[in-house]
Amino acid sequence: MPRRQRKYRRPSPQPDPVYHSLQLARFINKVMRQGKKSLSRKIVYRALEKVKAELKDEDPLQVLATAVENVRPQMEVRPRRVGGATYQVPIPVRSRRGESLAMRWIIHFARKKVGPMEENLAQELIAAYRNEGEAVKKKEEIHKLAEANRAFAHFRW
Repeated sequence: MPRRQRKYRRPSPQPDPVYHSLQLARFINKVMRQGKKSLSRKIVYRALEKVKAELKDEDPLQVLATAVENVRPQMEVRPRRVGGATYQVPIPVRSRRGESLAMRWIIHFARKKVGPMEENLAQELIAAYRNEGEAVKKKEEIHKLAEANRAFAHFRW
């Protein structure tokens, strides 16, 4: 019987078939609902085509990467209970979690808009690429909250 615990390895998705990008494959998986991957692929690829049509000089994969990087938070707050009181303690965000949060926020704000998802996703990606839009506002909100609670940073675990 083995004495050591095996270290968990997170399975990474296969690169997407069109652009051969791992980041895009993760983005497609985040857009997916109820296991309908072919539908989420269509939505994302159409959104990237719209991005390419609107930003003629830019590569759509580069636009996606820059948009995710612009939305990715550096700090976040986590509740920590100390002596009966709950403090919002600011902590740095790991790169993988930050990327995941950024993708989630972009998709969330695209879903909130009225209209076809491809158009909304393309608009939100372009807005995030230009450092504007709802997802970037969300990141700035999180950073302000972390800055306001900086006094509780010594409660970090």
